[in-house]
Amino acid sequence: MEKYPHTQFKKHWQIRSCCAYQLGECSALIQALSNIPLKPEYRKRLLLVSLIKGAQATTAIEGNTLTETEIEQLQEGWKLPASREYQGIEVKNVIDALNNLLDEIIIDTKIRIITPETIKDFHQMIGKNLRKHLDAIPGKFRSDNRYVGPYRTPDHSHVPDLMEKMCAWIKKEFHFEQGQDFSTAVTQAIVTHVYLEWIHPFGDGNGRTGRLLEFYILLRAGLPNIVSHVLSNFYNNTRSEYYRQLIQAKEKNDLTYFIEYAVQGFRDGLSENLKIIQESQFDIFWHNYIYETFAEIKYTKKEAFKRKRQLILQMPTDRAYTIDELAEITPEIAKKYAKVTKTTLSRDLKELCDMKLLVKKGRKYKANTEILKTMIPLKIYKG
Repeated sequence: MEKYPHTQFKKHWQIRSCCAYQLGECSALIQALSNIPLKPEYRKRLLLVSLIKGAQATTAIEGNTLTETEIEQLQEGWKLPASREYQGIEVKNVIDALNNLLDEIIIDTKIRIITPETIKDFHQMIGKNLRKHLDAIPGKFRSDNRYVGPYRTPDHSHVPDLMEKMCAWIKKEFHFEQGQDFSTAVTQAIVTHVYLEWIHPFGDGNGRTGRLLEFYILLRAGLPNIVSHVLSNFYNNTRSEYYRQLIQAKEKNDLTYFIEYAVQGFRDGLSENLKIIQESQFDIFWHNYIYETFAEIKYTKKEAFKRKRQLILQMPTDRAYTIDELAEITPEIAKKYAKVTKTTLSRDLKELCDMKLLVKKGRKYKANTEILKTMIPLKIYKG
Protein backbone atom coordinates (compact mmCIF):
# COMPACT_ATOMS: atom_id res chain seq x y z
CA MET A 1 0.00 0.00 0.00
CA GLU A 2 1.24 3.49 -0.86
CA LYS A 3 0.86 4.73 2.71
CA TYR A 4 3.10 1.95 4.00
CA PRO A 5 5.86 1.29 1.43
CA HIS A 6 7.63 -1.23 3.68
CA THR A 7 4.57 -3.54 3.53
CA GLN A 8 4.90 -4.31 -0.16
CA PHE A 9 3.24 -7.74 -0.24
CA LYS A 10 5.77 -8.89 -2.77
CA LYS A 11 9.23 -10.40 -2.56
CA HIS A 12 11.46 -7.55 -1.41
CA TRP A 13 14.54 -9.52 -0.39
CA GLN A 14 17.29 -11.61 -1.91
CA ILE A 15 18.55 -14.95 -0.68
CA ARG A 16 22.23 -14.37 -1.30
CA SER A 17 24.67 -17.27 -1.62
CA CYS A 18 25.84 -17.00 2.01
CA CYS A 19 22.26 -17.19 3.26
CA ALA A 20 21.32 -19.99 0.86
CA TYR A 21 24.25 -22.01 2.20
CA GLN A 22 23.17 -21.44 5.81
CA LEU A 23 19.58 -22.38 4.98
CA GLY A 24 20.96 -25.63 3.58
CA GLU A 25 22.87 -26.14 6.82
CA CYS A 26 19.64 -25.56 8.79
CA SER A 27 17.90 -28.27 6.76
CA ALA A 28 20.80 -30.68 7.36
CA LEU A 29 20.84 -29.93 11.09
CA ILE A 30 17.08 -30.48 11.31
CA GLN A 31 17.53 -33.85 9.60
CA ALA A 32 20.31 -34.80 12.01
CA LEU A 33 18.32 -33.71 15.08
CA SER A 34 15.25 -35.61 13.87
CA ASN A 35 17.22 -38.82 13.39
CA ILE A 36 18.95 -38.96 16.78
CA PRO A 37 17.41 -41.72 18.93
CA LEU A 38 16.62 -40.46 22.42
CA LYS A 39 15.23 -42.20 25.47
CA PRO A 40 11.61 -41.08 26.05
CA GLU A 41 12.41 -39.62 29.48
CA TYR A 42 15.36 -37.64 28.07
CA ARG A 43 13.30 -36.36 25.13
CA LYS A 44 10.56 -35.32 27.56
CA ARG A 45 13.12 -33.41 29.63
CA LEU A 46 14.57 -31.72 26.53
CA LEU A 47 11.09 -30.65 25.44
CA LEU A 48 10.36 -29.12 28.85
CA VAL A 49 13.68 -27.25 28.75
CA SER A 50 12.91 -26.02 25.23
CA LEU A 51 9.44 -24.77 26.20
CA ILE A 52 10.80 -23.00 29.27
CA LYS A 53 13.63 -21.38 27.29
CA GLY A 54 11.23 -20.32 24.54
CA ALA A 55 8.72 -18.83 26.99
CA GLN A 56 11.42 -17.05 28.97
CA ALA A 57 13.03 -15.61 25.85
CA THR A 58 9.90 -14.36 24.09
CA THR A 59 8.52 -12.72 27.25
CA ALA A 60 11.91 -11.31 28.32
CA ILE A 61 12.07 -9.30 25.08
CA GLU A 62 8.87 -7.59 26.25
CA GLY A 63 10.28 -6.86 29.74
CA ASN A 64 9.33 -9.97 31.75
CA THR A 65 12.07 -10.54 34.34
CA LEU A 66 11.39 -14.18 35.26
CA THR A 67 14.43 -16.44 34.94
CA GLU A 68 14.44 -19.97 33.55
CA THR A 69 14.89 -21.30 37.10
CA GLU A 70 11.86 -19.36 38.34
CA ILE A 71 9.77 -20.60 35.41
CA GLU A 72 10.78 -24.18 36.15
CA GLN A 73 9.76 -23.66 39.78
CA LEU A 74 6.40 -22.28 38.62
CA GLN A 75 5.90 -25.45 36.58
CA GLU A 76 6.42 -27.40 39.80
CA GLY A 77 3.77 -25.40 41.68
CA TRP A 78 5.79 -22.53 43.12
CA LYS A 79 3.87 -19.26 43.66
CA LEU A 80 4.99 -15.73 42.78
CA PRO A 81 4.40 -12.66 44.96
CA ALA A 82 1.20 -10.81 44.03
CA SER A 83 3.20 -7.96 42.45
CA ARG A 84 4.76 -10.37 39.92
CA GLU A 85 1.87 -12.75 39.43
CA TYR A 86 1.08 -11.33 36.00
CA GLN A 87 4.60 -12.28 34.82
CA GLY A 88 3.83 -15.87 35.69
CA ILE A 89 0.58 -15.66 33.68
CA GLU A 90 2.48 -14.23 30.68
CA VAL A 91 4.90 -17.15 30.74
CA LYS A 92 2.19 -19.75 31.39
CA ASN A 93 0.22 -18.45 28.40
CA VAL A 94 3.22 -18.89 26.11
CA ILE A 95 4.01 -22.39 27.40
CA ASP A 96 0.34 -23.40 27.08
CA ALA A 97 0.22 -21.99 23.54
CA LEU A 98 3.38 -23.87 22.53
CA ASN A 99 2.01 -27.09 24.02
CA ASN A 100 -1.40 -26.67 22.39
CA LEU A 101 0.12 -26.10 18.97
CA LEU A 102 2.46 -29.07 19.43
CA ASP A 103 -0.53 -31.27 20.30
CA GLU A 104 -2.47 -29.96 17.30
CA ILE A 105 0.25 -30.91 14.86
CA ILE A 106 1.74 -34.04 16.42
CA ILE A 107 -1.25 -35.70 18.11
CA ASP A 108 -4.28 -34.32 16.24
CA THR A 109 -2.40 -33.96 12.90
CA LYS A 110 -4.23 -30.67 12.42
CA ILE A 111 -2.52 -28.09 10.21
CA ARG A 112 -3.58 -24.46 10.06
CA ILE A 113 -3.25 -22.17 7.08
CA ILE A 114 -2.19 -18.70 8.22
CA THR A 115 -5.26 -16.42 8.12
CA PRO A 116 -6.27 -13.32 10.09
CA GLU A 117 -8.43 -15.59 12.27
CA THR A 118 -5.46 -17.88 12.97
CA ILE A 119 -3.40 -14.89 14.07
CA LYS A 120 -6.23 -13.59 16.28
CA ASP A 121 -6.41 -17.03 17.89
CA PHE A 122 -2.67 -16.96 18.61
CA HIS A 123 -3.05 -13.51 20.21
CA GLN A 124 -5.95 -14.83 22.29
CA MET A 125 -3.63 -17.59 23.57
CA ILE A 126 -0.88 -15.23 24.70
CA GLY A 127 -3.28 -12.62 26.15
CA LYS A 128 -5.51 -14.91 28.22
CA ASN A 129 -6.20 -13.77 31.82
CA LEU A 130 -3.75 -10.84 31.65
CA ARG A 131 -6.50 -8.21 31.99
CA LYS A 132 -4.91 -4.81 32.73
CA HIS A 133 -1.44 -6.21 32.06
CA LEU A 134 -2.23 -6.52 28.35
CA ASP A 135 -3.05 -3.21 26.70
CA ALA A 136 -5.33 -4.91 24.18
CA ILE A 137 -8.40 -7.13 23.94
CA PRO A 138 -7.12 -10.69 23.41
CA GLY A 139 -7.94 -11.89 19.91
CA LYS A 140 -9.14 -8.48 18.64
CA PHE A 141 -7.42 -6.11 16.24
CA ARG A 142 -6.72 -2.70 17.71
CA SER A 143 -9.21 0.16 17.33
CA ASP A 144 -6.75 2.99 17.95
CA ASN A 145 -3.45 4.26 16.58
CA ARG A 146 -0.16 3.41 18.21
CA TYR A 147 3.50 4.34 18.23
CA VAL A 148 6.29 1.85 18.89
CA GLY A 149 9.13 4.16 19.85
CA PRO A 150 9.39 6.59 16.92
CA TYR A 151 7.53 4.21 14.59
CA ARG A 152 3.94 5.18 13.85
CA THR A 153 2.07 1.97 13.15
CA PRO A 154 -0.47 1.81 10.29
CA ASP A 155 -3.82 3.49 10.95
CA HIS A 156 -6.10 1.10 12.83
CA SER A 157 -8.76 1.40 10.13
CA HIS A 158 -6.31 -0.17 7.65
CA VAL A 159 -5.35 -3.11 9.88
CA PRO A 160 -8.03 -5.63 8.73
CA ASP A 161 -7.22 -4.99 5.07
CA LEU A 162 -3.47 -5.17 5.68
CA MET A 163 -3.84 -8.48 7.49
CA GLU A 164 -6.01 -9.95 4.73
CA LYS A 165 -3.45 -8.87 2.13
CA MET A 166 -0.56 -10.24 4.17
CA CYS A 167 -2.15 -13.68 4.64
CA ALA A 168 -3.19 -13.94 0.96
CA TRP A 169 0.31 -12.92 -0.13
CA ILE A 170 2.27 -15.37 2.06
CA LYS A 171 -0.06 -18.17 0.97
CA LYS A 172 0.76 -17.42 -2.67
CA GLU A 173 4.44 -16.52 -2.19
CA PHE A 174 5.43 -19.55 -0.11
CA HIS A 175 2.93 -22.12 -1.50
CA PHE A 176 2.71 -24.22 1.68
CA GLU A 177 -0.29 -26.20 0.44
CA GLN A 178 1.55 -27.18 -2.75
CA GLY A 179 4.56 -28.35 -0.74
CA GLN A 180 7.64 -26.46 0.35
CA ASP A 181 11.14 -27.41 1.49
CA PHE A 182 12.38 -26.50 4.94
CA SER A 183 14.50 -23.59 3.66
CA THR A 184 11.39 -21.98 2.16
CA ALA A 185 9.50 -22.52 5.42
CA VAL A 186 12.29 -20.79 7.38
CA THR A 187 12.08 -17.78 5.06
CA GLN A 188 8.28 -17.72 5.35
CA ALA A 189 8.44 -17.86 9.15
CA ILE A 190 10.87 -14.95 9.35
CA VAL A 191 9.07 -12.79 6.77
CA THR A 192 5.65 -13.38 8.37
CA HIS A 193 7.05 -12.51 11.80
CA VAL A 194 8.49 -9.22 10.51
CA TYR A 195 5.30 -8.24 8.67
CA LEU A 196 3.25 -8.81 11.80
CA GLU A 197 5.59 -6.50 13.74
CA TRP A 198 5.28 -3.83 11.04
CA ILE A 199 1.47 -3.98 10.77
CA HIS A 200 1.18 -4.18 14.56
CA PRO A 201 -2.43 -5.40 14.39
CA PHE A 202 -2.95 -5.57 18.18
CA GLY A 203 -2.65 -2.90 20.82
CA ASP A 204 -0.20 -5.06 22.78
CA GLY A 205 1.32 -8.53 22.50
CA ASN A 206 2.39 -8.26 18.85
CA GLY A 207 5.93 -9.46 19.54
CA ARG A 208 4.84 -12.61 21.37
CA THR A 209 2.19 -13.30 18.72
CA GLY A 210 4.69 -12.82 15.88
CA ARG A 211 7.23 -15.15 17.47
CA LEU A 212 4.51 -17.74 18.20
CA LEU A 213 3.46 -17.53 14.55
CA GLU A 214 7.09 -17.96 13.48
CA PHE A 215 7.40 -21.03 15.75
CA TYR A 216 4.21 -22.51 14.32
CA ILE A 217 5.30 -22.17 10.69
CA LEU A 218 8.60 -23.88 11.51
CA LEU A 219 6.89 -26.58 13.56
CA ARG A 220 4.46 -27.57 10.82
CA ALA A 221 7.43 -27.73 8.42
CA GLY A 222 9.21 -30.31 10.58
CA LEU A 223 11.12 -28.43 13.30
CA PRO A 224 11.78 -30.95 16.13
CA ASN A 225 9.91 -29.85 19.25
CA ILE A 226 13.06 -30.16 21.39
CA VAL A 227 14.58 -27.12 19.62
CA SER A 228 11.41 -25.02 19.43
CA HIS A 229 13.09 -22.27 21.50
CA VAL A 230 16.01 -21.57 19.17
CA LEU A 231 14.84 -18.42 17.34
CA SER A 232 13.14 -16.74 20.32
CA ASN A 233 16.27 -17.44 22.35
CA PHE A 234 18.44 -15.88 19.65
CA TYR A 235 16.29 -12.74 19.36
CA ASN A 236 16.38 -12.30 23.13
CA ASN A 237 20.14 -12.81 23.37
CA THR A 238 20.70 -10.24 20.60
CA ARG A 239 17.85 -7.92 21.53
CA SER A 240 19.39 -4.61 20.46
CA GLU A 241 20.43 -6.10 17.12
CA TYR A 242 16.95 -7.59 16.69
CA TYR A 243 15.36 -4.14 16.94
CA ARG A 244 18.09 -2.55 14.81
CA GLN A 245 17.50 -5.09 12.05
CA LEU A 246 13.72 -4.52 12.17
CA ILE A 247 14.19 -0.76 11.85
CA GLN A 248 16.77 -1.08 9.07
CA ALA A 249 14.54 -3.46 7.09
CA LYS A 250 11.67 -0.97 7.30
CA GLU A 251 13.79 2.04 6.32
CA LYS A 252 15.34 0.25 3.32
CA ASN A 253 12.16 -1.63 2.34
CA ASP A 254 14.43 -4.65 2.11
CA LEU A 255 14.25 -7.84 4.21
CA THR A 256 17.52 -9.32 2.91
CA TYR A 257 19.63 -8.50 5.94
CA PHE A 258 17.00 -9.32 8.56
CA ILE A 259 16.58 -12.75 6.97
CA GLU A 260 20.35 -13.26 6.99
CA TYR A 261 20.56 -12.17 10.63
CA ALA A 262 17.77 -14.55 11.67
CA VAL A 263 19.00 -17.50 9.58
CA GLN A 264 22.50 -17.23 11.01
CA GLY A 265 21.12 -17.22 14.57
CA PHE A 266 18.82 -20.13 13.75
CA ARG A 267 21.69 -22.12 12.22
CA ASP A 268 23.97 -21.43 15.21
CA GLY A 269 21.24 -22.36 17.70
CA LEU A 270 20.46 -25.62 15.93
CA SER A 271 24.17 -26.46 15.74
CA GLU A 272 24.66 -25.75 19.45
CA ASN A 273 21.69 -27.94 20.39
CA LEU A 274 22.87 -30.77 18.13
CA LYS A 275 26.26 -30.65 19.86
CA ILE A 276 24.65 -30.79 23.32
CA ILE A 277 22.50 -33.78 22.34
CA GLN A 278 25.43 -35.57 20.69
CA GLU A 279 27.51 -35.05 23.83
CA SER A 280 24.73 -36.55 25.96
CA GLN A 281 24.56 -39.49 23.55
CA PHE A 282 28.31 -39.92 23.85
CA ASP A 283 27.93 -40.07 27.65
CA ILE A 284 25.40 -42.89 27.21
CA PHE A 285 27.86 -44.82 25.00
CA TRP A 286 30.61 -44.19 27.54
CA HIS A 287 28.51 -45.55 30.39
CA ASN A 288 27.55 -48.58 28.31
CA TYR A 289 31.25 -49.20 27.61
CA ILE A 290 32.00 -49.02 31.35
CA TYR A 291 29.33 -51.62 32.10
CA GLU A 292 30.61 -53.89 29.31
CA THR A 293 34.19 -53.59 30.58
CA PHE A 294 33.21 -54.48 34.13
CA ALA A 295 31.03 -57.34 32.89
CA GLU A 296 34.16 -59.06 31.56
CA ILE A 297 35.95 -58.94 34.93
CA LYS A 298 35.90 -61.75 37.46
CA TYR A 299 35.76 -60.36 40.96
CA THR A 300 36.07 -61.74 44.47
CA LYS A 301 35.14 -58.64 46.44
CA LYS A 302 31.70 -57.46 45.38
CA GLU A 303 31.83 -54.19 47.37
CA ALA A 304 35.16 -53.14 45.83
CA PHE A 305 33.84 -54.02 42.35
CA LYS A 306 30.72 -51.88 42.80
CA ARG A 307 32.71 -49.02 44.38
CA LYS A 308 35.15 -48.75 41.43
CA ARG A 309 32.35 -48.98 38.90
CA GLN A 310 30.34 -46.29 40.68
CA LEU A 311 33.41 -44.02 40.82
CA ILE A 312 34.09 -44.15 37.08
CA LEU A 313 30.36 -43.86 36.22
CA GLN A 314 29.94 -40.71 38.32
CA MET A 315 33.21 -39.10 37.28
CA PRO A 316 32.57 -36.20 34.85
CA THR A 317 34.38 -36.53 31.53
CA ASP A 318 35.08 -32.85 30.92
CA ARG A 319 38.42 -32.48 32.78
CA ALA A 320 41.09 -34.11 34.94
CA TYR A 321 40.80 -34.39 38.75
CA THR A 322 43.20 -34.83 41.64
CA ILE A 323 42.80 -37.78 43.98
CA ASP A 324 41.39 -35.47 46.68
CA GLU A 325 38.81 -34.06 44.25
CA LEU A 326 37.78 -37.55 43.18
CA ALA A 327 37.24 -38.58 46.79
CA GLU A 328 34.42 -36.02 46.97
CA ILE A 329 33.28 -35.90 43.33
CA THR A 330 29.67 -36.61 44.38
CA PRO A 331 27.99 -37.08 47.79
CA GLU A 332 27.58 -40.81 47.03
CA ILE A 333 31.27 -41.24 46.22
CA ALA A 334 32.32 -39.22 49.26
CA LYS A 335 30.22 -41.51 51.44
CA LYS A 336 31.80 -44.63 49.87
CA TYR A 337 35.39 -43.49 50.32
CA ALA A 338 34.84 -42.07 53.80
CA LYS A 339 34.65 -45.72 54.92
CA VAL A 340 38.05 -46.70 53.49
CA THR A 341 41.62 -45.35 53.46
CA LYS A 342 43.21 -43.08 50.89
CA THR A 343 45.39 -46.06 49.93
CA THR A 344 42.24 -47.90 48.89
CA LEU A 345 41.22 -45.00 46.64
CA SER A 346 44.72 -44.95 45.10
CA ARG A 347 44.48 -48.69 44.44
CA ASP A 348 41.02 -48.31 42.88
CA LEU A 349 42.31 -45.56 40.59
CA LYS A 350 45.30 -47.67 39.52
CA GLU A 351 43.02 -50.59 38.69
CA LEU A 352 40.75 -48.30 36.65
CA CYS A 353 43.84 -47.12 34.77
CA ASP A 354 44.83 -50.76 34.15
CA MET A 355 41.34 -51.32 32.74
CA LYS A 356 41.98 -48.37 30.37
CA LEU A 357 38.96 -46.52 31.78
CA LEU A 358 41.13 -43.84 33.39
CA VAL A 359 44.34 -42.14 32.31
CA LYS A 360 46.75 -40.47 34.71
CA LYS A 361 48.20 -37.13 33.65
CA GLY A 362 50.74 -35.92 36.16
CA ARG A 363 48.96 -35.92 39.51
CA LYS A 364 45.49 -35.90 37.96
CA TYR A 365 43.14 -38.51 36.54
CA LYS A 366 40.84 -38.18 33.54
CA ALA A 367 38.14 -40.44 32.10
CA ASN A 368 39.65 -42.20 29.08
CA THR A 369 36.84 -41.35 26.66
CA GLU A 370 39.42 -41.08 23.88
CA ILE A 371 39.27 -44.86 23.66
CA LEU A 372 35.81 -44.47 22.13
CA LYS A 373 36.69 -41.48 19.99
CA THR A 374 39.44 -43.47 18.25
CA MET A 375 36.67 -45.64 16.81
CA ILE A 376 35.10 -42.62 15.05
CA PRO A 377 36.54 -42.16 11.53
CA LEU A 378 38.07 -38.80 10.71
CA LYS A 379 36.46 -36.74 7.96
CA ILE A 380 38.47 -36.72 4.78
CA TYR A 381 38.60 -33.39 3.02
CA LYS A 382 39.77 -33.18 -0.56
CA GLY A 383 41.75 -30.14 -1.50
